[in-house]
Amino acid sequence: EDPSSSSSTQNSVAPELPGFYYDPEKNRYFRLLPGHNNHNPLTKDSIQHKAMECKRLRLLEEEEKQKQKTTRAGLNSSVLLQKRQLGLLSSTSYCRLVHELKVNCMQRRKIEIHSPDSSVAGTNNFKIIVADVACERIFTVNDVEHGGCKYGIINLTGLGKESLTVEMYDNLYFTNRKVNSVCWASLTHPDSHFSLTHFSKLCLMGIAETPGCASLLPASLFSSTNPGDRPGMLCSFKISTAWSCAWCLNPQADNCFSTGLTRRVLVTNVVTGHRQTFGTSSDVLAQQFATQTPVLYNGCRSGEIFSIDVRQRNRKGQSWKATRLFHGSAVTSIHLMEAEHYLMAADMAGKIKLWDLRTAKCVKQYKGHHNEYALLPLHVNEEEGLLIAVGQDCYTRIWSLQDAHLLRTIPSPHPSSKDAIPSVVFSSRLGGSRGVPGLLMAVKQDLYHFSYN
Repeated sequence: EDPSSSSSTQNSVAPELPGFYYDPEKNRYFRLLPGHNNHNPLTKDSIQHKAMECKRLRLLEEEEKQKQKTTRAGLNSSVLLQKRQLGLLSSTSYCRLVHELKVNCMQRRKIEIHSPDSSVAGTNNFKIIVADVACERIFTVNDVEHGGCKYGIINLTGLGKESLTVEMYDNLYFTNRKVNSVCWASLTHPDSHFSLTHFSKLCLMGIAETPGCASLLPASLFSSTNPGDRPGMLCSFKISTAWSCAWCLNPQADNCFSTGLTRRVLVTNVVTGHRQTFGTSSDVLAQQFATQTPVLYNGCRSGEIFSIDVRQRNRKGQSWKATRLFHGSAVTSIHLMEAEHYLMAADMAGKIKLWDLRTAKCVKQYKGHHNEYALLPLHVNEEEGLLIAVGQDCYTRIWSLQDAHLLRTIPSPHPSSKDAIPSVVFSSRLGGSRGVPGLLMAVKQDLYHFSYN
């Protein structure tokens, strides 16, 4: 037997000893020191952070060297075109595989952010970015240095193949509360003219009784016009801790939005002010309305997913739950597919599942996502057949919707940390109908574009 292979095998399976850390490079054990202060150079957290940072730097270096990458053997544009011309590939399969090629060839470029107020751009860390329906604008939530959050809108119309500049408009509204959820709303037409933001106070140890509020902000607040001409908030009311929000685009529940609260769901008509409450057995962390019917889907901390027909009247003792699905951990994000027969859901165990709503069974599972306790969104692009999710380890992963194959893992440009988890937007039309395709990634104070050519 080769002695080198024997020693490497022995090193790779070195037994764990309580209170000790095994260094495979030095082939010896080191004592772990208690505590987490700077005077202790060797702790479990520091060892894990060092290993993660080494892995991130290695992946970044590999991405720079390897411009053309593929995740499937023999997958390249010329072979795909030949198979398509010979009739060996259907048009659907051909388009799906071409998108896989494009995803693996995306290259990162930094975007320059301009602002009418020079003190705004690049001063606060991005926390959340959410694109409107047309992907012309992005609503941003930024952490403020002295605590709290600030809102802004980034206009993507200036984003082109050659020009990588965008305009960011800030506003005077900021809050000392933590923003938990944001979604776009539409009161006049489907172009998403308003931003619906739900936020609650920062609660330690999961204490969810701290008062929060829900606010509906007109997008015209974020413009370069005279500040005196800008309207105020359309509505703002105090509620218990708001974990999630969703706007309804179905005409049978027109001008309604839902708020996922602590053990209840609150559906509000923003015009009439009428409210309807549905009691639940757990905190509602994720929500989405169907568009074909006025049905609201909810994901709970208990791992349960259920639907509510909001046309029902509130009757004491009546069960509101229709479709019921169950995850083994808290559900952090749900996405209803376009035909509304399938629902994608992610949980705090890092599992992403595709559910068939007609049979209430899981039909696919997308592996590789990392989550332990964070509220992390899913991004589904059915036109390209892609699923995108950012993990708590700060890696952005892209899967094929068709066969759940992990296509690419993108490391963060910044060192991994709890306050540096990227927020992303993916579209084939960034900036409108004639916009550029690609992935937008906001991390720390920077915005990056991954060109999708």
